[in-house]
Amino acid sequence: MVADQPFAINIEHMGFGYPDNTNVSFADLNLQVAKGTRFGLFGPNGAGKTTLMNLMTGVLTANEGSIKLLGHEAGGQNKDVNKLFGFVPQDFSFYHELSPAENLEFFGAWAGLNKEEINSRTDELLNILGLADVRNKPVQKFSGGMKRRVNLAIGVIHNPPVLFLDEPTVGVDVQTRQAIISYLHKLNQGGTTLIYTSHQLNEAEDLCDYIAMIDEGRIITHGPIGEVLKEHNHHSLEDLFINLTGKAYRN
Repeated sequence: MVADQPFAINIEHMGFGYPDNTNVSFADLNLQVAKGTRFGLFGPNGAGKTTLMNLMTGVLTANEGSIKLLGHEAGGQNKDVNKLFGFVPQDFSFYHELSPAENLEFFGAWAGLNKEEINSRTDELLNILGLADVRNKPVQKFSGGMKRRVNLAIGVIHNPPVLFLDEPTVGVDVQTRQAIISYLHKLNQGGTTLIYTSHQLNEAEDLCDYIAMIDEGRIITHGPIGEVLKEHNHHSLEDLFINLTGKAYRN
């Protein structure tokens, strides 16, 4: 990690376009996310949220400009840089036939943890996320909420300083949603930067302290959530979202 680096994410003059030119593209995009922030990224379907998340995590490579993660260029096969972040995708990203403990052992080793670290983190996470009693049962038999918690545990197994979250509570009950959001707050209080996207705007108001809304590949507003709402004279993110992006259906 670069010493005294104030930004978890620093995007400067970033340009990106898909080869077929039919999907969202970015031109001269600039965005900074301070370390320790609970940052929310919002926009309608097709606005570019997933593309931008993939660029920040190095799944995609920008055509121009730069994207830095804690001072290091994102992307490529640099394992040291990749260890700086965790990713909790919307789609389940684990082996369904394995148990939570077996999944965490696999992904912990993949992240470079030794056996002792894996065992310690597995016990800690399964207890925190209410999965200790099912640690050795196949995940394929779990409810949707339990699978979400396994997904989250895998994303944080290596204690990353930056955590990307793509719809981390989609399809779960109220109790599971509250438990996950509470845990994310605790992670943030411990210094983890959260970069979160969701369509659950009420949830976002409870979690995020800084937001950016994007549409058609450009940032249409950003800043501390209270200041953004005050600037646009709205009392909720949902009202602001509709006002800035319209009521028309998005595919």
